Amino acid sequence: MRRRQFLALAGGGIVLAAGAAGGTFAATRTPDRALAPWATTSLYDEPRRRALSFAILAPNPHNRQPWLVDLRTEGEITLHVDTNRLLPETDPFNRQITIGLGCFLELMILAAAADGYRVDLALFPEGDSAEGLDQRPVARARFIADGSVTPDPLFAQVLNRRSLKDPYDLARPVSPETLASLHAAGRHGLTIGSSADAEHVAKLRDLTGRAMLIEIDTPRTYRESVDLMRLGKAEIEANPDGIDFGGPLFDTLALFGLFTRETAADPTSMVFAQGKDVVLANTSSAMAHVWLVSGTNTRQDQIAAGRDWVRINLAASAAGLGLQPLSQALQEFPEMADCYAEAHQWLAPAGGTVQMLARLGYADAIGPSPRWPLEAKII
Repeated sequence: MRRRQFLALAGGGIVLAAGAAGGTFAATRTPDRALAPWATTSLYDEPRRRALSFAILAPNPHNRQPWLVDLRTEGEITLHVDTNRLLPETDPFNRQITIGLGCFLELMILAAAADGYRVDLALFPEGDSAEGLDQRPVARARFIADGSVTPDPLFAQVLNRRSLKDPYDLARPVSPETLASLHAAGRHGLTIGSSADAEHVAKLRDLTGRAMLIEIDTPRTYRESVDLMRLGKAEIEANPDGIDFGGPLFDTLALFGLFTRETAADPTSMVFAQGKDVVLANTSSAMAHVWLVSGTNTRQDQIAAGRDWVRINLAASAAGLGLQPLSQALQEFPEMADCYAEAHQWLAPAGGTVQMLARLGYADAIGPSPRWPLEAKII
């Protein structure tokens, strides 16, 4: 949320300290330990660990970082899902979590190629279930030195990639050439759709806004997000996953009890009302949209969706374009059924499953999201 929005929420009741003391406070509010994984990829010499140090920077739902890796077999990585990091209310069949694991695998493979390694990938080698993920491995990856492997140009964008969740510049359109560069990023068999047409954008602004409000106004689905809020530096560094609210303003609001999980969850609170205004400011500032459609909806399709999705995100970074996933309308909980049907009617009229949807536009650059260190993710 932007500073001006939270100053309005505080109603003038909090004024951040000025001068040297205020500057010192602000300077100490950055959760440096939680952001360190973005700066430590060069510390790893062993090929698998180096590749994984990039993979853990992958986008994933609610920043749950649901990956666990087993390195006990020489030259191999076995990827598991951490079943304690699922989203049962908003993602009841773990489709979105699986897409996040696909993002992880694609970044791992891009990083391995940059070091001259081919990765032979076996997905769900012990089987899978459409009902949900379990303890069985998601993938086994064998690293093989291969002089014919060439780095993918998109790898250069891994450390620049963001999910840009601020309002976009309404005066700056997204060009057809920029959209074409996102389409060109696909490699894994999904259909990529996009549009900057004003009428189409208006329809999707409306749909994504309504879907966002359904998730917020459904107590159990919104509670899932509230429980994952990390308020201020101390909470972010203790749990560098979930939805982070960091910086001097959020630390101050939390300190004075103006922004808590309780006020965020209370439909009668100003925080709750302002939160709605913020998310609608985002959905209503979309200047274009991009989406992914798979012909079927197997676990393999969902992994492929994640692999292409992170490639689209990297291509957007290369173009200086902001991207924010807006997947609420694609969620499979009952209250979202009408929006789900509407999204599929518009975006997949010939059939298939819309796996991802995002808004596109331009805004000021933002910093990276917190991450658990690689060592916390090795079995």
